Amino acid sequence: QVQLVEHGGGLVQVGGSLTLSCEASGSILSNNVMGWYRQAPGKERELVATITDRGWTNYADSLQGRFAISRATTDNTVYLQMNDLKPEDTAVYYCNYRRLVAPMDYWGRGTQVTVSS
Repeated sequence: QVQLVEHGGGLVQVGGSLTLSCEASGSILSNNVMGWYRQAPGKERELVATITDRGWTNYADSLQGRFAISRATTDNTVYLQMNDLKPEDTAVYYCNYRRLVAPMDYWGRGTQVTVSS
């Protein structure tokens, strides 16, 4: 089992910045991917960004340039730096840990990000 604890959501004004963090604990194995997804009201959950344990990153096309994902492998923490936030970024942001060997997905409980205009 893997447990994910997210921090850093909140209310921010348009154009502002927020940093989310997610710490993974439990049965952490090599060959994994951590990342962030988000779900806005009435919409499906969508990819924000992912990062492998080797540091390879992948972003949703529309977010690259404003969002940056990083990872501290020493403590299995993943960060999401969000800049120039827009009202359409308002969503619940979920941390994900994906085990690549014997594939399994684990999810955090989510953290609310609200961008006010």
